[in-house]
Amino acid sequence: MVKLGVVGVRTSWRTVADGEFFCPDCGGDRNYRRRTGRRRLTVLGLPLLSRGQAGPVVECSACRGRFAPDALDHPTTVRLSAMLRDAVHTVTLALLAAGGTASRAVRETAVTTVRDAGFPDCCEDQLLTLLAALAADTGALSPAFEALTGDDGASRGLDPCGTALAIELHSSLGPLAPHLAPAGREALLLQAARIALADGAYTPAEREVLATVGTALTLANADTERLLAAARTPS
Repeated sequence: MVKLGVVGVRTSWRTVADGEFFCPDCGGDRNYRRRTGRRRLTVLGLPLLSRGQAGPVVECSACRGRFAPDALDHPTTVRLSAMLRDAVHTVTLALLAAGGTASRAVRETAVTTVRDAGFPDCCEDQLLTLLAALAADTGALSPAFEALTGDDGASRGLDPCGTALAIELHSSLGPLAPHLAPAGREALLLQAARIALADGAYTPAEREVLATVGTALTLANADTERLLAAARTPS
C-alpha cells in the first residue's frame, strides 16, 4: 500500500491462474500465481474510490517476486530439456532421411546422439521405422530409402523432396533457438555435422539439411559455414 499520511492507495489482488514457470529471480522452476488487482483510494484504512486496475502480474510463490506476464513465455527447465531432446531427434532423422542410412557408422552415430539427448532406449530399428513412416507421410523418398528398399520412387512418380523436412526442422528448432545461448545453438549444429561426417564428406543433401538447421537456429550463413568446416577438422 502507498501511504500519503492518512490517505493511501491499496491494491486488492485476485488469483486468476496458477502453474509452474521459470522464475528469473530464483533462477529455476517455481510455482506461480497469475494475479490481477484493483487499486482503491483509502482514508484511515477504509477503501473509498476506485483507482483503476493493477496487473496482471505473475507472482513467484517462492520469492514473491512479481513479473510481467511475458515471464511465462520462457520455458521451464523441464520443458526446455524436452524441447532440446526433441530437436536433436528431429535433426537426426532429417540427416538420415537425406541419405545416411547406408552407412553403419552413420547409423551408430545417430543412435548414440539420440540416446545421449534423452532417449536411452533408442535403437536403429526405431529410427528406421520412423524414417519409413516419414517417407509414407510426405509421399517422398530420399536416397536413404532407396538404399533400404531398392525403390527410387520413379515408378510412382515420386521425387525426393526436402520441403516437409524443412518445415519440421523449423517447427522444432524455431521455438527453441531464442532460449539457447549462441554456444548452445552452435553445439547443436556441430552435433548434427558429426552425424553427417561419420561416413566421410558431406553429401549435397546433408549440407542442405545442415544449412536449414543453421537457419532455423538463427545462425548467420557465415557462421554455419565456419562451423561445418570446423567439424571436418579432427580435434
